[in-house]
This record gives sequence, structure tokens and C-alpha cells, in this order.
Amino acid sequence: MEGINREGYSQPTPIQAQGWPIALSGRDLVAIAQTGSGKTLGYILPAIVHITHQPLINSGDGPIVLILAPTRELAQQIQEVANSFGETAAVRNTCIFGGAPKGPQAHDLERGIEICIATPGRLIDFLEKGTTNLCRCTYLVLDEADRMLDMGFEPQIRKIIEQIRPDRQVLMWSATWPKEVRTLAEDFLTDYVQLNVGSLTLSANHNITQIIDVCHEYEKDSKLYRLLQEIGTEKENKTIIFVETKRKVDDITRNIRREGWQAMSIHGDKNQQERDHVLQEFRSGRAPILVATDVAARGLDVDDVKYVINFDYPSSSEDYIHRIGRTGRKRQTGTAYAFFTTHNMKHAGDLIEVLREAGQNVNPRLSEMAEMAKAGNLSGRSMFFHIFDLYSYNLYSKDICMNCFFFKFYYLCYIIICIVNVKE
Repeated sequence: MEGINREGYSQPTPIQAQGWPIALSGRDLVAIAQTGSGKTLGYILPAIVHITHQPLINSGDGPIVLILAPTRELAQQIQEVANSFGETAAVRNTCIFGGAPKGPQAHDLERGIEICIATPGRLIDFLEKGTTNLCRCTYLVLDEADRMLDMGFEPQIRKIIEQIRPDRQVLMWSATWPKEVRTLAEDFLTDYVQLNVGSLTLSANHNITQIIDVCHEYEKDSKLYRLLQEIGTEKENKTIIFVETKRKVDDITRNIRREGWQAMSIHGDKNQQERDHVLQEFRSGRAPILVATDVAARGLDVDDVKYVINFDYPSSSEDYIHRIGRTGRKRQTGTAYAFFTTHNMKHAGDLIEVLREAGQNVNPRLSEMAEMAKAGNLSGRSMFFHIFDLYSYNLYSKDICMNCFFFKFYYLCYIIICIVNVKE
């Protein structure tokens, strides 16, 4: 309670109000909830209570609580919550992830800690070397289980869970409930309670205003600059721009900075020190624009992000929901923009469902695109722009030159379409 009062909490969020009694009763739990719903404290608080009822940890003992997370950014954010609420209960923790020196992490594990927050790969490293063990682990959390499975961590997760004693309590947290997550739950949870906050169907945070700009690939740069000019006039203007490739992240960041905006970038080629610096600059507001690949789409916990711009629409509507979930957190409001081209046409139907479920306006051009995708039929003019968008997309994303096969192929298609149109 001292920690709760210090952090200024007046009442629990819905996921906490429903999840705490289940977790404190010792039951296994599957919790499905949108991002920004307070899930981290939903499992940290019962974990601390669980630890206080166990025998003390000795040097060389493994952790009592293990929290698995898909990315180092999320692991570090979980650690911040564990620090805030574990301090008053004298509960120690460590954060284990790749891309950082092993020495300090190994030292923490060897001296004994109650909570281990880890990404699967680095934890298996330490388990195989005998740096730590899971003999005392009786409380396991799988955070963002759907994301971990998307990233291909299922073999590592299974390998880790097989080393944990059978009388464990398992809490699985996920934003979506696909078949892969259901299978994992059936295999490793016993008589579990399933808690759903919100809809099990694909749904976005209703506090976020979603604006879909149906455009052509070549228009996106100019539209981005105009949008940043509008956002820059607002008092609260912290913005994340999502793009598809690391190369494009660097290009867009460079161009934005050239136009006079303070922007930073984050992607998979950044080392841990660079990532930490970028996130610190963004959180402090010294650089109010963050350009990122999907490495930052989940688990990035910055409470005051007001705008999300999908410069490139993601490969699935689930990823779209996680991206825009970086704003509108903790019951605040936010705005999400998406540039949607014919290259993304196959996602138009899913996106319309997401928009309608959240009570958002549906761009008529998006509806037209969904109908064309459904019919598998494009008019000559639409086909030309589709081919042009594909070329522009590949030119920017994959270093395609004017003399390459793709350009010649697109040009040939354009000529054929012109001939067909003349005949029509």
C-alpha cells in the first residue's frame, strides 16, 4: 500500500481489479487485455505477495518469480514497476536480456534475487551454463505471449517451462487470443481462469482517434511533413512514426531533422546503449519525435505519446492495433494516423472492422479498396496506381534501380494496361 500511495494510484484499472483476486488465490490465469491497461502491476503486485510467503532466498538459489518478455525494452519497463513496488517489501530483482554485458546480470543471479525478468534467449544461456536454476520458481509470468510466439520464441518458452517445478502458478498475458496462444495455455496451465477485458475480436483502444489517409506511395513524404507541421503547433506533441525497414527509419529521421524537427530513431541495429539514450531523449521530450520499426511497437511504455503515425502500414491488423496502442494509455486520449496505399489493399477489410468496432469514421476510398480486394478486380486506372505504388515501395525499401528487372516489369505492365484501356 505504501508503494501504491507513493505512485498516486487512487483505484485499480479493470484488469487489476479482476486479475488481482484470481492471482492472489493461487489460480493459473490467462488475461486478455489491450495495451496500456495496467497489466504489469496486475501480475507484479501478486508476485510480491507470493514472495513474502516463501522462505528467504539464499546465495545461489534461483528466483521465486520468473517473468518472460519478448523484448529488452519491455523487460526493462517491467523492471521499473518491480523496483517501484518491490522496494518497500525488500524484494530484489534483475533484468536479463541480450545485447548487454553478461557479467553484471550473472552476478545478480548468483547472489540471489526474488524476481527474474528475462527475454528467453539470454535466460537459456544462463541456465545452460549453470549460472542460475529454476528449482525455486513457483510463479511464472508470460507477458505478451502472442508477441513472443510471433517472434518465434515458442521452442525456448517450452524449454524454460519444462525446467520449472509442476506446482508452479502460471499467469499468461496477451493482447490477442490466437490459436497458438490457446495451445500454449492448454499445454502448460492447469484449470486456468480466463479473464477478458474488452472484446476478444480484433479491437483497438476506443480512446484513440483513428485517421486513415488513402494515398499513393509517392505522396507519403509530403503528407508526413504537413502532418508534422500541424502536430508541431500543439502543446502536447510527442509522436511515434512507424516505418517498415531499418534503412527507411534512418532516411526519414535524417530528412525530418533536416527540416528542423528534433527526431530520434530506434531499430534492431541499435545497440543497448544507443536504445537507452534514444528512449531517454524521447521520454524527456528533448526529442519529441521517435521514428521506429516494429521493435518499438510493443512494450514501449511512454505515457504521454499523443500521436502515432503509420508511415508504412504494418503486415497485419494485429500489429496496427499494437502500434497505435502506444498512445491513449492510462485512459488518456490520442490520435493515430495511417498512410494506406494499394500495396496494403489486402488489409482493407480487417482495418474497416477495427475502425467500425471502435466507432471511427471509415474513409469511403478505403471501403472501395476493400471491395476491389474482395472481388480481386482492379480497374485499369487503379491497376496502374497499384503497380506504380509497388514500384515506389520497392524502390524505397529494397534499393531497386531504374534498370532492374522490377522496373522493366512494372513498365511493361503499364503499357499492357494502357492498351487494354484503349480497347475498352
